[in-house]
Amino acid sequence: MQVAKSMRVTKAVVPVAGLGTRFLPATKAIPKEMLPVVDRPAIQYVVEEAVAAGLDDVLFVTGRHKTPLEDHFDRNVELEQALSSKGDDEKLAAVRASDGLARVHYVRQGAPRGLGHAVLMAQQHVGHEAFAVLLGDDLIDPRDQVLEEMIALRQEHGGSVVCLMEVPAEQISLYGCAAATVVDGHVRVTDLIEKPPVDQAPSNLAVIGRYVLDPVVFDVLERTQPGRGGEIQLTDALRELAQMPAEIGGGVRGVVFRGRRYDTGDRLSYLQAVIQLALERDDLGPPLKQWLMSRLVDGEGK
Repeated sequence: MQVAKSMRVTKAVVPVAGLGTRFLPATKAIPKEMLPVVDRPAIQYVVEEAVAAGLDDVLFVTGRHKTPLEDHFDRNVELEQALSSKGDDEKLAAVRASDGLARVHYVRQGAPRGLGHAVLMAQQHVGHEAFAVLLGDDLIDPRDQVLEEMIALRQEHGGSVVCLMEVPAEQISLYGCAAATVVDGHVRVTDLIEKPPVDQAPSNLAVIGRYVLDPVVFDVLERTQPGRGGEIQLTDALRELAQMPAEIGGGVRGVVFRGRRYDTGDRLSYLQAVIQLALERDDLGPPLKQWLMSRLVDGEGK
């Protein structure tokens, strides 16, 4: 079904069914998305980004052992009452901030069959609307409003939009990789390859965890066969979309992101995110900077 490209995008899909094995044993009983970045779980930053871009309807595609995530975006009446009775208005406001962010929904993915399958699980909820996908591991600095730019590109041209980032050539095999040309001031994606060998990559443009998708992607995903790793890859569906006519929702464009991004699924990048965001806070930044400098000067970081 063709959808008018001017229809406002209001729904976000956030796949969070992963096991978080890179953070074991910390994630044995705690979802990786709930690991704190300063004093908020990483996933709250992602939802706040969606809401700031006008996406007030958020669907989490979850798996087993994700109950703490669901609890975080629900009310905790007992905690609120305890904080209220103590007159701790600052913490009370912080607690209430997460449960009032957006209209939040959940669907279970069941078996871990890949990102494409996770997106397909959102079909019933999304229906025939364009929608955004935000990966929970990617934390975009709130000052870098790439999602708004992607939605605007979708509104103007229709089709789907991916977020691209230039990476060192030796790292491209860690990502989906886009072949692209510059057309009318934006990037038109002509092909996508999931984690190609370095010598077979068509560019150094990596696909990172933000997408704005035409609903025709569901039709494509339903016929997409398992690919790399035996999983249904969203990259494979996007590759087909790039070849489809615009009249039926095809075409893929890209926004090249040059802002601040952290991979909170990677231990080093996670630590960098915590330190960077803490340094920028008035209450934590000055003493943390002083401590870091003393450690680097006196102990060389050891």
